[in-house]
Amino acid sequence: MGRLLVREFRRAQETGKASSIAWVVMPDHFHWLVELHNGDLPKLVQATKARSARAINLDREGPTPVWQKGYFDRALRWEEDLKAAARYVIANPLRAELVDKIGDYPLWDAIWL
Repeated sequence: MGRLLVREFRRAQETGKASSIAWVVMPDHFHWLVELHNGDLPKLVQATKARSARAINLDREGPTPVWQKGYFDRALRWEEDLKAAARYVIANPLRAELVDKIGDYPLWDAIWL
């Protein structure tokens, strides 16, 4: 199911709405560091959550809630904050003790790799 969400991250990039800088899909939420191009963040998040929920429910063969309403966002003002934010995003599986090394976690990516 995480791969279905990743497909939506890629769709946002392919349609020119945003560039993914870093992301990680956790068991019950995701972190997505993006640079917006066309549109706005609320529309991007809503579309990504809606399309991924439809795909996940098709995969599960039944409609059940996938995402909570709303989201938390934070704007980065300085480019030097970008790598620190990306490191924070991709380190989530380590902090949650899901893996010992980030390379062992399958659902993450960053543009610097």
